[in-house]
Amino acid sequence: MRKSKLTHLLEPRLRLCFLCLAVFTAVSALFNVWLAVLEGAVVVILAAVYRTGQARRQKEILKYIDSITGSVDLAAKDTMVNAPLPMVIFRPENDEVIWSNDRFLQITGGRDHLFDSKITQAVPDFSSRWLMEGKTECPTEVTAGDRRFLVFGHLVRADDQAGRSYLATTYWVDVTDFAQARDAYYASRPVAAILALDNYEEVMKGVSDNAKSAMLSEINSRLDTWVTPAQGLYCRFDRDRYLLVFEERYLAQFIENKFSVLDAVHEVQNPGGLPVTLSIGIGKDAGTLQELYQFASLSLEMALSRGGDQAVVKNKLTFEFYGGRTKELEKRTKVKSRVMANALGELAADASRLLIMGHKFPDLDCMGAAAGVCAIARKKGVEAYIVKEPGQNPAGVMTGRLEKLPEYQRAFLTPQEALGLVDARTLLVVVDTNRPEQTASEELLQACARVAVIDHHRRAATYIADAALNFHEPYASSASELVTELLQYLLEPADLLRTEAEALLAGIALDTKQFTMRTGSRTFEAAAFLRRAGADTGDVKKLFQSDLDGVVARYDIIRNAKMYRSGVAVARVDHTVGRVTAAQAADELLNISGIDASFVLFPDGEGRVILSARSMGDINVQVIVEKLGGGGNAAAAGGQIPGEIEDMTGKLLAAIDQYFEDE
Repeated sequence: MRKSKLTHLLEPRLRLCFLCLAVFTAVSALFNVWLAVLEGAVVVILAAVYRTGQARRQKEILKYIDSITGSVDLAAKDTMVNAPLPMVIFRPENDEVIWSNDRFLQITGGRDHLFDSKITQAVPDFSSRWLMEGKTECPTEVTAGDRRFLVFGHLVRADDQAGRSYLATTYWVDVTDFAQARDAYYASRPVAAILALDNYEEVMKGVSDNAKSAMLSEINSRLDTWVTPAQGLYCRFDRDRYLLVFEERYLAQFIENKFSVLDAVHEVQNPGGLPVTLSIGIGKDAGTLQELYQFASLSLEMALSRGGDQAVVKNKLTFEFYGGRTKELEKRTKVKSRVMANALGELAADASRLLIMGHKFPDLDCMGAAAGVCAIARKKGVEAYIVKEPGQNPAGVMTGRLEKLPEYQRAFLTPQEALGLVDARTLLVVVDTNRPEQTASEELLQACARVAVIDHHRRAATYIADAALNFHEPYASSASELVTELLQYLLEPADLLRTEAEALLAGIALDTKQFTMRTGSRTFEAAAFLRRAGADTGDVKKLFQSDLDGVVARYDIIRNAKMYRSGVAVARVDHTVGRVTAAQAADELLNISGIDASFVLFPDGEGRVILSARSMGDINVQVIVEKLGGGGNAAAAGGQIPGEIEDMTGKLLAAIDQYFEDE
């Protein structure tokens, strides 16, 4: 069929000419018969010559085309066999090799052929999944022997006896030299680390000069032992800080050893038995040395804001955390609180109004801290509004009490109403959270140019950056305790309303489990100040009362709890329960002998799993929950994590296993 079409295209258009000659011959017959016969004979002879020449010409053209086609096929076959690149053809559905050239055989060990075998047998690191996904380049380098390759390829649909299938043709480009040069470049890039003795003031306070010298000598000796293998630049640039610059190739060794220097320095103690703790901030992947130092500084700040005694690594995108399992040490100095109080007072006095916002689903600690900030604004003569999340929440009872006060008649706004009040001088105070995604309105956070943050939770990889004021102390029991410390420098006890004092005291009582967990001397000092301001402990106690249904639901959760590891109880509920009930059940589990940490999780009916975690202190539940996307502190943590209850239970158990394996 193809040849007939080709013949038709090559045929000269002479039929019309012969038709005209036949007409002329017929006309000539009317005048001269012999002349017409002669003309007819000439026309017949011409037609015969034409047909003979046409047939010969077509045969020559087709022969020429066939020779060209054969040459092309031969060239294609020769190219595949003698191609400078290794090539292999296989079936991607089962990796069965169909054909390969000699160069591919050479890189796979010099076998005679690969027929009746799978490509993964010759190259174990290779996967053909990318071809089935429609890609033409393998996303990762493939190692064959001691060489590395970039693999390109494509799929062709083929028909065989078994039906339709695919054939994959791949081309292997040797990039070993380039890859080695690239790896050498990345391995030699500079990494900056700042090492800080984060409790230097505490361990050196009241210690003799001889003891100080002995302690510093021991600390320096342990640090020298740790940094020597890195062969970097190491120096002390402050009384409690050191700088280390080294090549990135040694960072993997530090991570693999889990920054053993943290434990080594922790063994050094002052005469009173207080151990020295070390925090490390590391920066890498920076474009300049200045940016590298900034990364290291941010990492150190992150480590200190999470309680210290840990290492944090920052690259261009994220933070990585190592260590941080010990409990935070209480800071005995109130210098920072006084400085922060003065700074917040100046910001409030200069603001047109204050907007106060907590986290989603606010609790008593969140509402108590917000009420304390309202008292500061009232003292400074500035309007203050609390952003109220719609719906029921654990702070609903306290919110109702505050709304009855004349000072709070119009103090509560929805996020949309608060957005309408924002101007260039508006100050937004975020309490009891430092993560943008956990605030009641992330849109409001972005709309305000000036932001202050007051929080006690350990800082996560995502946090509110560029805040005008950041009072972040992970050692504190609660945000209410931090706000109470600020109040002591900004107003007198008489300036605080009784309900506000009770809200703050309730917040402290909630996060300390009635002053039994995470309490320090400053916690009781804050409670004493609130008591002088008129807080009634009896009224605060009533805020924690539960109805009969809540008590039954709480003990039903406890009944479903199972011991997973020694000292760890996990209670999984397959139906939706109240968040407060679940948190109370997690607290109640700690009252059972032999349980040091408890985890309660349940689905919320909206595609998320609510997780509440509590600890007596020896197990850092924040480290475990953080792996699942939650947050908190060492004794209390939680999260609202997208997923199904089955999957989340498995992930939680895996995170618990990982925690104990890393010890």
